[in-house]
Amino acid sequence: MKKTRKGKTTYSPEFKLKAVKMYIEEGYGYKRVCKELGIPSTKTIRLWVKNYDETGLDGLEERRGKSKSPLKRGPRKKKLSLEEENRRLKAENEYLKKLRSLARR
Repeated sequence: MKKTRKGKTTYSPEFKLKAVKMYIEEGYGYKRVCKELGIPSTKTIRLWVKNYDETGLDGLEERRGKSKSPLKRGPRKKKLSLEEENRRLKAENEYLKKLRSLARR
């Protein structure tokens, strides 16, 4: 278990599996599992158990910060050169001129 920058705690999949097994196999309640392992909220355990039931060990893997689709990208990181930006703006102007002329018809 480790803390992230925003104060949220990240738990390893092994730790999560231990908690889930305590609940499922040993019959501990949510509150007892939290107390034994030092987890602040029973909601956390409920979510782990639900994810484990639905997808097995993969449900216990950390998913924060991981993109669901490789096609989704953030904003462009590299700045365009002045020539590239000029070319893009000219193309955009031409497109808008054509659009305006079609809208007038």
